[in-house]
Amino acid sequence: MQETAGLLSPLTLAFLGDGVYELLVRRTLIERHGSMPANKLHTLTVQLVRASAQAKVYDVLYDKLSGQEQDILRRGRNANSTKCPKNADPGEYRKATGVEALFGYLYLRGEQGRIEELFERIYDEILRGDELKAAK
Repeated sequence: MQETAGLLSPLTLAFLGDGVYELLVRRTLIERHGSMPANKLHTLTVQLVRASAQAKVYDVLYDKLSGQEQDILRRGRNANSTKCPKNADPGEYRKATGVEALFGYLYLRGEQGRIEELFERIYDEILRGDELKAAK
């Protein structure tokens, strides 16, 4: 699968990347906050994985990616998704799909170190501030 990850449709990569990204968020919340009520963890997770948060990730990450990673990000953004959730901005939703496609691609390629590196940057530059706002 490592060799063919780039040949999969961007929406397939995003399907997988959605789970990878959410798991990273959940793990990070538990690592940084320890035990807290499940509904609070859920609320924080939703705030950090929704399209508007991931659209910020797209903008911050783009210039820090390799050419191949940028290509996957763009392919995900440009994929023809059939539906955009009614509470999401279509532009943000497309960028979020790009981010998810990138994480799905890296996961299939077995690039866990790169996933961790990018997510740490994302958390430090974007998510920590969003998390603090959501926790209030």
